[in-house]
Amino acid sequence: MLPVVAIVGRPNVGKSTLFNALTRTRDALVADMPGVTRDRQYGISEVGDSPCVLIDTGGLVGQAEGIEYLTAQQVHQAIDESQLVLFVVSAREGLTLEDEDIATLLRRHDRPVLLVGNKTDGTDPDVVLAEFAALGMGPALSVAATHRRGLGHLMEQVAQVLPEPSVAEEQQDEDNDRLRLAIVGRPNVGKSTLVNCLLGEERVMAFDLPGTTRDSISTFLEYRGANYELIDTAGVRRRSRVTEAVEKFSVIKALQAIDRAHVVVLMLDATEGITDQDTTLLGHILRQGRALVIALNKWDGLGEHHRARVLSEMDRRLQFVGWARQIRLSALRGSGLKELIKSVREAWHSATLDMSTPELTRVLQQAWEAHQPPMSQGRSSKLRFAHAGGNLPPRIIIHGNRTNAIPASYKRYLENVFIRHFKLRGTPLVIEFRSGSNPYKDKKNKLTQRQMAKRKRLKKFTKRKSRK
Repeated sequence: MLPVVAIVGRPNVGKSTLFNALTRTRDALVADMPGVTRDRQYGISEVGDSPCVLIDTGGLVGQAEGIEYLTAQQVHQAIDESQLVLFVVSAREGLTLEDEDIATLLRRHDRPVLLVGNKTDGTDPDVVLAEFAALGMGPALSVAATHRRGLGHLMEQVAQVLPEPSVAEEQQDEDNDRLRLAIVGRPNVGKSTLVNCLLGEERVMAFDLPGTTRDSISTFLEYRGANYELIDTAGVRRRSRVTEAVEKFSVIKALQAIDRAHVVVLMLDATEGITDQDTTLLGHILRQGRALVIALNKWDGLGEHHRARVLSEMDRRLQFVGWARQIRLSALRGSGLKELIKSVREAWHSATLDMSTPELTRVLQQAWEAHQPPMSQGRSSKLRFAHAGGNLPPRIIIHGNRTNAIPASYKRYLENVFIRHFKLRGTPLVIEFRSGSNPYKDKKNKLTQRQMAKRKRLKKFTKRKSRK
């Protein structure tokens, strides 16, 4: 629907910085070290009065092996999807053999190319960019992405090359109805493999090495008429084991993805069971009030005895989230995906359910008549009515008197009653109590003060009369 522009170049030339500057976001992870970006990152930028799609890519190196080879495959896919390539070079480091190899590669792809000379701040652009004429790609456009210099002229040149976009009228409605699904967990539990399996393509890098994913990568999925935004996140390790600055930023982005998501899939490694780090991450999800589905991955590789032990441990340690579905799957083989999507839709429906005030009040009165809260200081609390206070997560406001004396056990009792009645599954429920104000409270105090003054005057009069 929109023209696509790919940003390519060797490592550490400022591709992600340029991506963030053009999209006016911080979606791409930026650090002063090579090889930070690995997966394709998509964003929207303005070309004149029209939008376009930008793709940030990892750095291309000469002899690519392992993760570097997978990064190069991501770059090739980005170039194939694009109508224009921004070839970014570093004005500070000058022309290198890797730049020449990338130029040769771009000629084979047969795409329009704009040569972008980044990091020209504090230099004479005409002098430092002159040597890049040897690449045979025309004059280099001078930019300083960190300081947002030269971006206007760059986008003017982009506008002259790109075709006119054709945006569907229903696009805005699709964005509003799209379910944001974040997939989180510890490193190497199979998050990227699950995303690729759901999409049916190698969208993100899946490599048998912890810490492969660094950015939070968003991609879109349409399944049986429903639209999803899948967010693949970096693995979250214990704080004591996080030493590199890049990994710290990756963890921050993973936690931000939880905040943005409507539903969170917490992936566990069935071969290791549930760990303390899993429960810590689960606690953050609950504090944000997000709908939750627990996915137990690598289930196909366990024996019967091992499976029984893992299920027993999960039942024992996850009693406080008994409302969350537990799905057993194999992201590598593709088993259990239908149950996963079904549970995600169920959690989304429960988290956005509209609950009417009359029905909430009726359920509250039935629960109060069946089991009343314990008395406090010889007086009992009365609950009058309830109404909805929002969703994601669903929130119920209960009005009454002496609600501050209601114990936590009775609150849990009401939560279970509402969950059973409305058949909520996969989402936490928040209940708030509010005590009604007494309109005669201030008047009673004033009346008491008058009575006390009258009694004092009466005592004085009685003493004087007795003396006489």
